[in-house]
Amino acid sequence: MSESLHVVCPACDAVNRVPRERLGAAAKCGKCHGPLFLGQPLALDESRFARHLSRSDLPLLVDFWAPWCGPCRMMAPAFEAAAGRLEPNLRLIKVNTEEAQALAARFGIRSIPTLALFRGGAEVARTAGAMDTNGIIAWARQAM
Repeated sequence: MSESLHVVCPACDAVNRVPRERLGAAAKCGKCHGPLFLGQPLALDESRFARHLSRSDLPLLVDFWAPWCGPCRMMAPAFEAAAGRLEPNLRLIKVNTEEAQALAARFGIRSIPTLALFRGGAEVARTAGAMDTNGIIAWARQAM
């Protein structure tokens, strides 16, 4: 029997069990029937972030950013491109620190953009500063 992973749906936040070998095979949500992987980052608020962090077996790569931050806006296309290359092994998430100030405080975000990698609900790596697509991918793979 193959190992199954819990994957939180990007649309309805339902938790789905997906066999590891089927992660890249156009997996769909059992509740809303939407794709489980979109190839782009998810913009999450505090409650949705909590659900993904606590229920997903996938590592989460989180971009803590703000709309007024020039380097954040400059890195956004690179982060989006990285999502297309890193999924389904990682879930890429964007957290707007202006809208989710409690999350920024909870994780001690002092500079933006900050990338944090979470596994099993805990932060395992962090880096600050803008990166290009290859830099994001290399850092995420090294940190895993």
